[in-house]
Amino acid sequence: MTEAAPAINPDPARTLYLVDGSGYIFRAYHALPPLTRPDGTPIGAVAGFCNMLAKLLREIGAEHIGVIFDAGRKTFRNDFYPEYKAHRPPAPEDLIPQFPLIREATRAFGVPAIEADNYEADDLIAAYARAARERNWEVRIVSADKDLMQLIRDGVSLYDPLKSKLIGAAEVMEKFGVAPDRVIDVQALAGDSTDNVPGVPGIGVKTAAELINIYGSLDALLERAAEIKQPKRRELLIQHAEQARISRRLVTLDENAPMPAPVEDLIVKQDPAVLRAFLTAQNFKSLLTRLGHAAAPTVSEQPQAPAQTVEPLPESKSLIPQHYDLIQDAAALKSWLAKSGDYLAIDTETTSLTPSTTTLVGISLARAPGEACYIPVNHRDPQASASGELDFGGGNRPRQMTPAQAAEILAPYLADPALLKIGHNLKFDMQVLAQHGLTMASIDDTMLLSYALAAGLHGHGLDDLALLHCGHKMISFAEVTGSGKSRISFDRVPLDQACAYAAEDADFTLRLWLKLKPEIARQHVTRVYERIERPLIPIVAAMERDGVLIDPHVLQNLSQDFGKRLMVLETEIHRLAGREFNVGSPKQLGEVLFAELGLPGGEKGKTGAYSTGSEILEPLAEQGHEIAAKVLDWRALAKLMSTYTDSLQKQIDARTGRVHTSFSLVGAATGRLSSTEPNLQNIPIRTEDGRAIRRAFVAAEGNILLSVDYSQIELRLAAAMAGITALADAFRQGADIHALTASQVFGIPLDQMTPDRRRAAKAINFGIIYGISGFGLGRQIGIAPGEANAFIRQYLDRYHELREWMEKTKAFAREHGYVETLFGRRIHIGGIGEKNAARRNFAERQAINAPLQGTAADIMKRAMIRIPPALEAAGLKGKMLLQVHDELLFEIPQSEAEATAALVKSVMESAPAPAVTLSVPLVAETGLAKNWAEAH
Repeated sequence: MTEAAPAINPDPARTLYLVDGSGYIFRAYHALPPLTRPDGTPIGAVAGFCNMLAKLLREIGAEHIGVIFDAGRKTFRNDFYPEYKAHRPPAPEDLIPQFPLIREATRAFGVPAIEADNYEADDLIAAYARAARERNWEVRIVSADKDLMQLIRDGVSLYDPLKSKLIGAAEVMEKFGVAPDRVIDVQALAGDSTDNVPGVPGIGVKTAAELINIYGSLDALLERAAEIKQPKRRELLIQHAEQARISRRLVTLDENAPMPAPVEDLIVKQDPAVLRAFLTAQNFKSLLTRLGHAAAPTVSEQPQAPAQTVEPLPESKSLIPQHYDLIQDAAALKSWLAKSGDYLAIDTETTSLTPSTTTLVGISLARAPGEACYIPVNHRDPQASASGELDFGGGNRPRQMTPAQAAEILAPYLADPALLKIGHNLKFDMQVLAQHGLTMASIDDTMLLSYALAAGLHGHGLDDLALLHCGHKMISFAEVTGSGKSRISFDRVPLDQACAYAAEDADFTLRLWLKLKPEIARQHVTRVYERIERPLIPIVAAMERDGVLIDPHVLQNLSQDFGKRLMVLETEIHRLAGREFNVGSPKQLGEVLFAELGLPGGEKGKTGAYSTGSEILEPLAEQGHEIAAKVLDWRALAKLMSTYTDSLQKQIDARTGRVHTSFSLVGAATGRLSSTEPNLQNIPIRTEDGRAIRRAFVAAEGNILLSVDYSQIELRLAAAMAGITALADAFRQGADIHALTASQVFGIPLDQMTPDRRRAAKAINFGIIYGISGFGLGRQIGIAPGEANAFIRQYLDRYHELREWMEKTKAFAREHGYVETLFGRRIHIGGIGEKNAARRNFAERQAINAPLQGTAADIMKRAMIRIPPALEAAGLKGKMLLQVHDELLFEIPQSEAEATAALVKSVMESAPAPAVTLSVPLVAETGLAKNWAEAH
């Protein structure tokens, strides 16, 4: 099917614009931070909606337009399929009172607001589109929603307002693989988990398109399903044929839906006085100004939300002129800030990347693409010695404000909730600025926007993203500071170079925000960013700032003990080798093990040296080669000593007595936090030496440590997400899950359960969600791979729902390139389509585990966001210090121990709600002690 491309500027007298009002509402709601009127009414979504509608009216110059809304959750589809959209969460509480205000706003702009009971907005759009075409009008549907693409035909197109782009048949073909008139058939086969449209299990959009293109239509496909060669596909289509037909009824838009007003009445009739009164009542001063109105003097002064809609920018920096100002005095800074609008990008330059000990050198700001400035506050003369003292009276200090002077001017801007502050890894900047009394309200983070959109696809550093999204190579840090022994600290970089480097960071942070912020709505990851990632920034910043108290004497004693044990191990290794050598040298070790002792498995790498990694030594140790086992013990102990007992002593902040780890918010594709300097995620918990290190983490006098740990969360999620009835029942009953699994899989009565069978079941329970192989399971529980494979087959036969879920998840990953958590986080899976079997199998194991690990990470983050305000509301003084795997660690007053433990446990166990309802209970276990080891 071919058609002419839709005209860019159609005749306004014969063109009808139909705005997907519900889509506008949710895009507006998620685009802005919360905002309320003086009377407490939430109006953030109203502000965003008004800006979007004003921009649209200005751009299209339409005469005929209607904004179409959903009248309610229940429609005629629920009459024949009650489960339709049953899983959709209710609207956010602060959005509900904004629905009538948004309809009022539509009418204030002079645009008809259309809705009808028992019908969705999409049905009304279909009906009006049909009626307009019968009058030979052009129809533009203002939306990029895939469900509306079935309406595209000659004279009907979609208009994406964020990209100012028309969507026609070619774009539909690119998305669905079929022409618009076959979109319904593809959707009927593929289903839609968001709307609870069942479709045919195991068939995604790509496969559906292939089938429809072969057979011509859904009816023809179902009639000839018996001819399909692939057995599983054939069986699914025959078995679920009626389900596909029901799905087609669900996704088909009703072009005969009632039209509350005739097509001819959908006319823009704007009364400036009415619009002015409405905007004034909401205190939308910026919009009043942009529209050429003056606010009524009777309205009290109230900050307005940063409600400017965002647009993608040109790909090349060269298309946007740069103007970077060097701000060296208070008057210049005040003048520059006075010209800022609804948002500011901000970045800090410092002497190091450790917030607790670094010195603020300068601050850069950007108010528009290409318009940025740099405010030096702690630069010294480039020719001064590196150790020279700063002289704020002149001397070796270039002309600049002091940090206190700059902070005084910036404070009201940063604290203003109506001014959006945009940063890249804003967690760092918030901590640095907090040292100067500066706090930020209303924030966005381009690093986290990128992470929500592309976790697992690429890195999220500013330089990488500027090159990827803007085609611009940033000035590198080495270009202004040098490298190697000649590197200087940033406070000695000449001001002109510092300005070029720092202002560029703020400038391209803003440009990235303008590109990425609209994408989160288009990619349907708004909830992940707005409800999980962004609110976590100040929470984690506070955790890093507070740090955890360390007892250095425990570490000193452990280092001494580890050192003595290393010497003993080294002596034993030398005895077994028959000579002395450097145990820490892989080359010397390889020569001893394979060339001199003749141990099996010796393989030389490209360098000509033998490989001596753990994958080589562990099998040798299992085969009884004592020297390999001793080397592994030596390496493990040496790593604990160098990584923790020695280095932790050096990382204790002399001012606080605490270690301030740095949590990476984008370190893992699954959403899990990771930590560095020091890395506290990798302290072993199952070994006595690892537990001994945790004894150095202590509470201050009068306080106690509280550890709260999710019990078996990923296994519980597997039972819920895969719908494993037997396991879900066991979790609800509080049964010994491993004993019960062994009983059900191996057919052993619970009262006859052997430790070995329970251990095997436990290994499979935890290993299966990581794609454990028969070889791996066999090694873990000490049986032959063949016997282990039989165990795995028995397990998957007993819990067949898990096998089906795993296959469905892998198929989804192959089709889409990513998997999703229950909260909508996308985790991209590289290599899922690899021809190389080993790489493909690894990717498939990732695809199975990622939704479980990612959902667990989302739940943990939701708990972390809720706990601090819950503690504050309860009048409890405890502080959250660490997040490690499935555990949170708190330092709390001893007198509040029981109350805090009960509150945190309750918040963690209810963290999925109300967004997600699990069929199994979450259990958080608490422990209290003076040190971390005993609390866990």
